[in-house]
Amino acid sequence: MSDACTYRENTQKYPSDMIQAGPVALIRKLRWLYAPDPVMAGYALRTTCTSLLALGIALWMELGSPQWAALTVWMVAQGTRGRSLAKAKWHLFGMVVGVISGIVLVASFPQAPLMFILLLAGGIGAFCMIGTFMPGPASMTNYRIHGMRASGFTYAIVSLDGIADPHHIFSIAMARATYILLGIVLEASISGLFQLGLTKRTRQQLASTFENTLKPALTAIADILVGKDGAMQNVQGIFTQITTLGDQVEFAEVELGRRDHAGDHARAALADIAVLLARALDLATLMRLPLSQDDMFHQEAEAIRDVFLKLPARLEGTENMSAILADLLALRRQCRQKVVLDFSTAQPDDAAREAVLRHGMLQQALVELIDALRMALGQFEASRHPEAHDHFHAPIRSYRDWQQAITNSLRSSVTVFGAGLIWICTAWPSGLTFIMFVCIVCSLFSTLERPALATQAFLRGACCAVVAAGVLNLALMGKSTTFEMLGMWSGLAMMIGGLAFAYPPLTLPAVSYNLFLPILIGPSNQAKTDEIVYFNTALPLVLGLLYASWMYRVFLPYDPARQRWTMREHILRDLHRIADGSARETVDSVVSRNVDRFVRLMTNSGSTPSPVIQAYLTGILSGMRVMLNLLRLQAIRRDKRLNRNAAKALALVMGRMSHFSGRYHGHYGRTLRATKLAILNLRTCERTESRPRERFILIAALTSLDVIATELDTNRVFFDANSPYLDPSVHSEELESTG
Repeated sequence: MSDACTYRENTQKYPSDMIQAGPVALIRKLRWLYAPDPVMAGYALRTTCTSLLALGIALWMELGSPQWAALTVWMVAQGTRGRSLAKAKWHLFGMVVGVISGIVLVASFPQAPLMFILLLAGGIGAFCMIGTFMPGPASMTNYRIHGMRASGFTYAIVSLDGIADPHHIFSIAMARATYILLGIVLEASISGLFQLGLTKRTRQQLASTFENTLKPALTAIADILVGKDGAMQNVQGIFTQITTLGDQVEFAEVELGRRDHAGDHARAALADIAVLLARALDLATLMRLPLSQDDMFHQEAEAIRDVFLKLPARLEGTENMSAILADLLALRRQCRQKVVLDFSTAQPDDAAREAVLRHGMLQQALVELIDALRMALGQFEASRHPEAHDHFHAPIRSYRDWQQAITNSLRSSVTVFGAGLIWICTAWPSGLTFIMFVCIVCSLFSTLERPALATQAFLRGACCAVVAAGVLNLALMGKSTTFEMLGMWSGLAMMIGGLAFAYPPLTLPAVSYNLFLPILIGPSNQAKTDEIVYFNTALPLVLGLLYASWMYRVFLPYDPARQRWTMREHILRDLHRIADGSARETVDSVVSRNVDRFVRLMTNSGSTPSPVIQAYLTGILSGMRVMLNLLRLQAIRRDKRLNRNAAKALALVMGRMSHFSGRYHGHYGRTLRATKLAILNLRTCERTESRPRERFILIAALTSLDVIATELDTNRVFFDANSPYLDPSVHSEELESTG
């Protein structure tokens, strides 16, 4: 009631402002149309001209369905040369696989509609399953997955066209392959004409990618060193940026032509920044422990903070990288020497021995932080100046599971099979067209984690394409007899779609618009557009997308709570495997896997993470730090200089962790107790150890054990995979109930 009164008062006081708010907001939303970015406007114009050229060539060759050539251009074209070439390569691969599979399907079951639909659905499900295991994120920009998507809808297009005339299946398949190949060749060739000085710009882009990621990372670490509030929140955003920029390195490699391994080094450099942030989080955990900080550490932290903050300016200047690395190496030596100096001045029975030990652990954490930074800078230098005979390789990592793959496969298979049953039961004359659009949607979106949202955006774009094609077919081109008239009006409509593609909120609807507009226009060599064909194409298109969107919501829908639960189970499983030594994990693999989980959770939570999502993000980072320190303890256990009692204590911790279940009254308490008992045993060993190298090993082990104990104690609700872990209030209530 009060809101209504406030709104009424505002309209009475400022009527003109309230009236103008709507039009002004609308004009701003349409800025992509009347004031587009010049680069993306060039992309839209170039792609429109290429699409019309492909359409004109297909009409000149008197091909039966020339719209597929124009459609392929829009499907392959991207904003950069690297993206276009990468997508074209995998689209071509998918086309070949889909054509062969479609011929085999029609040849096997030319007169068995039920078996045909069953295997059609099974084939698309198989392509979705294979695509789920492709390296890289499950997004629309992953063109390895796009290869399997192209296989799926090419398989559907060829088989559905061929089942109506199985005697000419080979000719139909070759015609479809010709359209697609024509569109790929034209787009790849013409886009290359507008890329001058590409190699130089690509190398500059790789350098700026690293620098733009390193600068906020160093700023966040500088905030951690001085204990600034909110530093952890900055780290979370940087992890997402690392993943996004890491995907772009692949396209830079395509533009460079694989002449060297600059892309591999750039990918490794970004991964090292993620490791650097993980080490900084370990440092933040140790800084929260009692007796860990003193005036000497604060002075040292300020000095290191000053070095880190000045580093981006040094990288942008003309200073040699060797000088920067030498300064970091000197800084590392100072940290190690202070540990030796502290222990040489403190007596074994001195009451300040505990504080000296804590200070030594912080120094060890600083050493590891500097080492991670040196590794990142070394890889960055190798990406800027790659060696002639370099064989370094940093592959794109992928973390998929069978459960997700089976879910994606079943979701697409059942949806396609249901569309086939509708066609068989109703004998709808346009049923094959309906199934084709359902197959296209299932091939494109079933590998995504939230296909229902993507299908809704796709439906909006398809409706816009239906309206635009209706205006073109029924009003503007009803009497067109020349290609010039066709190109003028359809080119204008395509140009609008290209501009919308460059506007991020409209990217996915624009993809749908550009994809379906040529199909709905239905160009041919006849003198007049067939309006009946337009209506018989528009109705199956809209109904197919509505049906697919409905199926994605009722059959195996996306369940965010279940995804989070499964993610915690996988984190516990990784802890078991690392602790018992059965996993061949590295620091890079652990960090990249957990960063992938982190980004997936943020992506699926929306633009503003809720307290639940924030708690889960903190838990994932906590699990990552436990895994990294378990890896370090495994390496320490293999050191022959380790004290026998210390080795026995570490073995007990690893044994408990390998059976760690997260349950409060089960293995959780025993694991935490074993960790704290190992800390006490190693402290005793450290007090009696006089050799510097052996003492450093014990300090490193104590550093890892303290981080593990702190994370297990702080995030015990997260590590309980049998707990719902709904929100912070539940978190606090369960902590109180467990004592």
